[in-house]
Amino acid sequence: MEKKSFGTAYGREIFEYTIESGGIRLSVMELGATVTALLVPDRSGTAGDIAVGFANAQDYEKYTDNQGATIGRYANRIKDGSFVIDGVRYQIPCNDGANMLHGNNEFRDAVWELCESGEDYLSFHYTSPAGSNGFPGELDTTVTYRLQGGALHILYDAVSDQKTPICLTNHLYFNLAADAGKTVYDHLLQIDADCFTEADGDLIPTGRILPVAGTSLDFREPKRVGQDILADDIVKGIGGIDHNFCLKGQAGTLRKVAVLSEEKSGRAMEVYTDLPGLQVYSGNWLREDVGKGGVRFVKHGAICLETQFYPDSPNRPEFPNCIFEAGEHFRSETVYNFYTI
Repeated sequence: MEKKSFGTAYGREIFEYTIESGGIRLSVMELGATVTALLVPDRSGTAGDIAVGFANAQDYEKYTDNQGATIGRYANRIKDGSFVIDGVRYQIPCNDGANMLHGNNEFRDAVWELCESGEDYLSFHYTSPAGSNGFPGELDTTVTYRLQGGALHILYDAVSDQKTPICLTNHLYFNLAADAGKTVYDHLLQIDADCFTEADGDLIPTGRILPVAGTSLDFREPKRVGQDILADDIVKGIGGIDHNFCLKGQAGTLRKVAVLSEEKSGRAMEVYTDLPGLQVYSGNWLREDVGKGGVRFVKHGAICLETQFYPDSPNRPEFPNCIFEAGEHFRSETVYNFYTI
């Protein structure tokens, strides 16, 4: 394992840790337990950084769109930032118009502690204080990044001392061409989902589960990301894809749910999760910020594949349950398995 200073953020020095195994090189910094680099070989064996992000901690503090960050306490949106548990209403700050997004960025902006490490893994720990951002209880969280057999495994373990919603994910922005200055339009994407959660103009679920068939969101067979990215009203109003797919298979069981590939480099990636949903985001709001290597970001220059519970699940009892009892652990695993075609 390598350790180095990654600059400063929020008035303190931030360290970055790097591990390498199976041809993959992974770097994670303490701020947000954020993946800052993910080097994966192409068809010719040349390593390229497929994780879109910044060169130092201070740029993450200034410009981040959650690139590579651990997201919690609740990934995605909660309508009006409000929910009720056992007759008690809880109010979370609204940071996305009238709604809450990504737990008001608490996990992203926190400085995590490296609590355990080895040649092929890094574990980070953070305790969210009791009542932080209005959520019930104190939440104790560990996130482990492990390189194994050509794959990146991300393991989450979180437990609260009060009944509370929990939904953790990672917000990696992928560009398998290892070039954040170009769009991902030519990336091929396949998703094992027949349905998606319909959303309103603020991306809050209406409660209806709709078929992907006949829509821009039909990725049941491999399709270029750019093919239908502005093809119908589902995507036009938000400038691209930013939707939750209802994954097939048994939630609670680790299963392959998506495949992403890029023909020119030959890089390909399988996505595995044990959660019921996958948020696909096509970098609709990527600004022209300057990232690693002096590369200026472009709209649709990356794609996020975020494993999750459905958005606004605390207010939707018909959705898969995201409420955990006091002392009950949220445990989940996401795997990004890399290979070449």
